[in-house]
Amino acid sequence: MSFPGIRLENVTVAYDRHPAVHHVSGQFEPGSLTAIVGPNGAGKSTLLKAMMGELARTEGRIDLGGLSPRDFGYLPQAADIDRRFPLSVADTVMLGAWREIGGFGGATPSLAEKARQALTAVGLEGFERRAIGSLSAGQFQRVLFARLLLQDARVIVLDEPFTAIDARTTRDLLEIVRRWHDNGRTVIAVLHDFEQVRAHFPTTLLLARRAIAWGATDEALSPDNLRRARAMAEDWDEDAMVCKEDVA
Repeated sequence: MSFPGIRLENVTVAYDRHPAVHHVSGQFEPGSLTAIVGPNGAGKSTLLKAMMGELARTEGRIDLGGLSPRDFGYLPQAADIDRRFPLSVADTVMLGAWREIGGFGGATPSLAEKARQALTAVGLEGFERRAIGSLSAGQFQRVLFARLLLQDARVIVLDEPFTAIDARTTRDLLEIVRRWHDNGRTVIAVLHDFEQVRAHFPTTLLLARRAIAWGATDEALSPDNLRRARAMAEDWDEDAMVCKEDVA
């Protein structure tokens, strides 16, 4: 069942009244595969957190097109995930089904089989009983992708999913992203590698607190747009207050 897309209208997000994302408008089309890129501190992760309801907006509106939170699969940055908690790989993957089984429900044989298939799909067959704290960064990221596969969400939101992992894992996980896109899911990912974006993501939002460009990747990442993004990031006043129209 289709939905009209995720629309941002004049979205501004501030920390202590200092704007981190400023007047961003545009739309993630249904079934699109979009990279969000920009200089360090450009507000990329902040925008994702606002979309996922983790941060309040200072201004503007985010229209999810009738989707509910259960329609989203969200993978935050690796630094935001505590791997010291004593969970097995199988238990971590099964968290992708928590909306189905609830906090006290048990996994059915069918769900357990789906979890096993998800681990096989990410190349971790036989890892079910391993503790997540014993895994390498790449292996753990594979586990988190398996959890997303089990969740089977309509919209996949990824925050720097390929940072600090090996090239083979990145290649394998990009293949899963491609399959999500081929299956008509909407995928949104914060990324840093422009060549990776050009090779695998047809649509790009170039962000530097404001939206510099949003559209076809080759056009969004034009030399002129990249220069504008760098200049805006360098000129941005970190101590600037929210502008008057944001607090009217």
